[in-house]
Amino acid sequence: MKKSVKFSNKKRVQSFVHAFNGLNLFFREEHNAKIHLVAAILAIVLGFALNISTTEWLAVLLCITIVVSLELVNSAIENLCDFVYPQKDVRIKNIKDLAAGAVLWGAMIAFIIGVVIFVPKLWQIII
Repeated sequence: MKKSVKFSNKKRVQSFVHAFNGLNLFFREEHNAKIHLVAAILAIVLGFALNISTTEWLAVLLCITIVVSLELVNSAIENLCDFVYPQKDVRIKNIKDLAAGAVLWGAMIAFIIGVVIFVPKLWQIII
C-alpha cells in the first residue's frame, strides 16, 4: 500500500512542469501530433467561421481532446515498448498496432462528427 504523503504546493507545481514538458516533447517530436494540431486548428477556425452552436463546439472540442489524448497515450506506449524491448518482436508490434488502432478509431469518429457538423453548414454557403 502506498504511504501517505503530506500535500506539497511545490510538488503540485512540479507535476505541471512535467506535464507541460510532456506536451512540449509530444508536439516537438511526434509527426502525428503536428497533423492533429493542424486538424484541430482547422476545426476551430471552421467553427468560428461557420458560427457553430454551443453543443457543436462541445462536440468539436471533445473530439480534439480525445484524439490528441489517444495520440499522447499511443506515443507513450510506443516509447515504453522501444525502451523495454528494443528488438523486433511480434508481441511488441501487436501492442503498438493496438495503440495506433485506438488513435485511428478516435480520429475516424472525430472526422465523422466533423462531417456531420460542418458539411451541412458549408453546403448552405455553397448553394
